[in-house]
Amino acid sequence: MSETFAARAAALDNADQLADLRKLFTLDDTVYLDGNSLGALPVHVPARMQEVLSREWGELRIRSWGESGWWTAPERIGDRIAPIVGAAAGQIVVGDSTSVNVFKAVVAATRLAPEGRDEILVDATTFPTDGYIAASAARMTGHRLVPVAPAEVPDALGPRTAAVLLNHVDFRTGRLHDLPGLTAAAHAAGALAVWDLCHSAGALPVGLDVHGVDLAVGCTYKYLNGGPGSPAFLYVAERHQAGFDSPLPGWTSHADPFAMTSGYAPADGAVRGRVGTPDILSMLALEASLDVWNGVSVEAVRAKSLALTDFFLECVAAYLPEGRVTSLTPAAHAERGSQVALRCEDAEPVMNALIARGVVGDLRRPDVLRFGFTPLYVGFADVERAARVLDEVVRG
Repeated sequence: MSETFAARAAALDNADQLADLRKLFTLDDTVYLDGNSLGALPVHVPARMQEVLSREWGELRIRSWGESGWWTAPERIGDRIAPIVGAAAGQIVVGDSTSVNVFKAVVAATRLAPEGRDEILVDATTFPTDGYIAASAARMTGHRLVPVAPAEVPDALGPRTAAVLLNHVDFRTGRLHDLPGLTAAAHAAGALAVWDLCHSAGALPVGLDVHGVDLAVGCTYKYLNGGPGSPAFLYVAERHQAGFDSPLPGWTSHADPFAMTSGYAPADGAVRGRVGTPDILSMLALEASLDVWNGVSVEAVRAKSLALTDFFLECVAAYLPEGRVTSLTPAAHAERGSQVALRCEDAEPVMNALIARGVVGDLRRPDVLRFGFTPLYVGFADVERAARVLDEVVRG
């Protein structure tokens, strides 16, 4: 049986139009299925960082804020990310962590909402930090926090709803939520939609502009391969930029930052999402990493992602004893992100054994094996090998 699947994997890899992109990354013989936690290093980034360190910082020093374009990096890199998430230029600023940007977005959304609305709906299955920050934002703004499952959001919306904070892809299960439908439902109720794109940006089409999303945040160290702790991004739809009132007004978002005045006057556009001095080293590593996207369409990435996850689920079903693992990831393409989550009763020792044998995924306690598929560098032979080794591990 394994020979049949291995032959199919080879044929799929030979037909893969994205296969050549793998050589753009620093990879070894390991099957790396954890790009949904930390993307692989693009091979050209170290040389770029050496240039930043030796010339821009080492020689030009303070002059690099102007001569090397450091000052404009947050907006420039935002415009590089924009087409990947379906946004026009001028609506994304890069900087700070995802958590900080969630706080900015949620509080700003409550300030943009119509008067008299005092509820914030939050995805009850959300990544914990989003829930923590939404709760803090609710306390600070005097709003009531309402946790609700994404599928139940339309029924939970009402005249008191100011904003809804949702995850595009569930970090545990890989379920893809209905961004167009839920955004439309929020708008029909007079509320704003805030989306966390951490597990979808760079993995599938998002369509921020076409679907009328109000605000969105996302990290860049997963499918965008920006490096550990690389800065996150904040999307503010153009129609909201004039009214965007950040809860963290900083000097770099001032209309005249070098005037150093005591009174705050916000800059125009997405620049309002900036706070303090950008983390230039991480920022420029991210900018270099985005070069791997040159000439690559998100639609092609999505097509390969679905093919990879389909093939993995098929291999798992064929190789493993029936009932040994159960997929938590929806079978329907319209409901699946770019990862597969398998429930396994002894998940922790199984994942440890997989990693020891050169198949790297990750664990979500207590019983979830999570595998992320980054189409830019994961191939079908990787998929077949991962399922085969998983079978060997669970059989002991």
